[in-house]
Amino acid sequence: MSLAHLLQATSTPTPASGSISISTAKARPLKNMEFCSTMAELKQNHAQLIKLGLCSDNDAMGRVIKFCALSKFGDFNYALKLFDSLPHPDTFIYNTLFRGYLQAQLYINCIVFYSYMLEELVMPNKFSFPPVVRACCIDSAVREGKQVHAQVIKLGFAQDSFCQNNLIHMYVNFDSLVDAKMVFDNLDRKDDVSWTTLISGYSKWGCVDEALAAFESMPYKNPAAWNSVIAAHVQNDRFYESFDLFDRMRREDVAMDNFVAASMLSACTRLGALERGDWIFEYIRSRAIEIDPKLATTIIDMYCKCGCLEKAFEVFNGLPNKGISSWNCMIGGLAMHGQGKAAIELLKKMEDESVMAPDYVTFVNVLSSCAHSGLVEEGRYYFVYMTETYGIAPGMEHYGCLVDLLGRAGLLEEAKNVIDNMPMSADVGVLGALLGACRIHGNVEMGEEIGRKVIELEPNNSGRYVLLANLYAKAGRFEDVANIRKLMNDRGVKKGAGFSMIELEGNVSEFIAGGRNHLQAKEIYAKVEEMLARIKGLGYVPDVDGMLHDVCEEESENPLHYHSEKLAIAFGLLKTKPGEVLRVTKNLRVCKDCHQVSKFISKVYDREIIVRDRNRFHHFKDGECSCKDYW
Repeated sequence: MSLAHLLQATSTPTPASGSISISTAKARPLKNMEFCSTMAELKQNHAQLIKLGLCSDNDAMGRVIKFCALSKFGDFNYALKLFDSLPHPDTFIYNTLFRGYLQAQLYINCIVFYSYMLEELVMPNKFSFPPVVRACCIDSAVREGKQVHAQVIKLGFAQDSFCQNNLIHMYVNFDSLVDAKMVFDNLDRKDDVSWTTLISGYSKWGCVDEALAAFESMPYKNPAAWNSVIAAHVQNDRFYESFDLFDRMRREDVAMDNFVAASMLSACTRLGALERGDWIFEYIRSRAIEIDPKLATTIIDMYCKCGCLEKAFEVFNGLPNKGISSWNCMIGGLAMHGQGKAAIELLKKMEDESVMAPDYVTFVNVLSSCAHSGLVEEGRYYFVYMTETYGIAPGMEHYGCLVDLLGRAGLLEEAKNVIDNMPMSADVGVLGALLGACRIHGNVEMGEEIGRKVIELEPNNSGRYVLLANLYAKAGRFEDVANIRKLMNDRGVKKGAGFSMIELEGNVSEFIAGGRNHLQAKEIYAKVEEMLARIKGLGYVPDVDGMLHDVCEEESENPLHYHSEKLAIAFGLLKTKPGEVLRVTKNLRVCKDCHQVSKFISKVYDREIIVRDRNRFHHFKDGECSCKDYW
């Protein structure tokens, strides 16, 4: 028995005047421990406890172990040595070390240590299970997780929400939604965490309808639940329904917090809904909602991807503290808009302010900006610079940008040489960049070699087949085009549906190639015919490159005339006043004919048209495009 236990078990005489009791002496190092900021200070207090004969006292040693195991200034190995020296460590000490193992990312050790606790006949309490369950969850230890679940029930914690919520989370991570729902259903009192964990779990595995059903069955829908169900729809590309939920939330007078704002801004970003996004940002500012680094990046990203760089810069420059994600997002936004030199200037500003060093993502965005702007020498320079200056080894994304840059510039052999000398095998993104360049520059021999590899790497991606088929069509090899088409049919590969979206008066309208479901379809198609007639007077001739033998990504009954962006632009011209900017979002790469048509329309109708396609932005104005036909 420790000295502390002996003191508690026997009567002790009143200390003489001027003397200090052991309990008082013990209190001092324990109190001092609260203010420790180094292991050296901790060890001084530990030494005092040893002098007092408290080296086996669980209360005293538990506090020492807690600092060592959990403090950022601690030493986990020292905590384990202390544990080994204790004759009878209690549940608190075991729980502390469970958390320590978890914090140190030693998940399997945490699970093994729990087994050791049971072998030593130390009884777990409700605080023992959450870190162990979390370790099972992260380590994908399904069998062990189920065993821990059984012990939670056996030891009487079946209705403890703290334990049960962690079990729901664990089963969600195991993709065992039936088990997660069973744990949830067996809870007599479901708290907010229970509901949001289940809803988020359904979302994670794409079960949006189940997430919505759970949400609708809640007796009280708090802001966290609203965020969970809205995020479930956004993360699973059900943007229109997320807007419906958001509007309903507002009607029910539920205040929007920064989490809901971030989810809805992401939906605005994907749909190109600038007006909606602008309203949300103004709401954030008017209600003084805290703009944390994640929300700041989401706002900047929304403005960049909705084609409003000026507003993105306004937000960026107004941030009191710019995190690395905000810098990266702004540089990436400039890259998408083809403003390579501005992206490089922003990188230099980032370095000059010396707030933080550029990272891996920073240079992906810088190299991407060079690729979209044709800045070959600058791209070569920064590819080397990031390693020499910051020690950042080029990754797959960096190589992809370099190959894209060289390929677009017609330096196909150099691009191929980069791939051949990569330290890792080139993935489909890198090879796809070279294939696209071969199509642009008509290099059939190299394109055929790369195209076959790309198709085998992504046999279900229709875009890969289309690129190779277009290359053959451009070279007049129509038999090979037919073979590609047959290969797609044999493998059951379908072309992705092309669609374009335009936001007008806060409502997003979506168009597919040749679609006639819109209520104003008749007027829209009449406007398309008017557009084409007017631009033909300026010399427009339909460009059938890529349409030969029906190998364009976007099909319709009259492919050239009725591609989705033409329909969206026509609708925009019908519904807006002269001089208003039209903003169109497209899910595929803009074809050459639509690119040509958009330039002509911008001149004939004196409009600025901003089109965001799968790869980048195109700003059409006065008959010119910001990409300078380099895309």
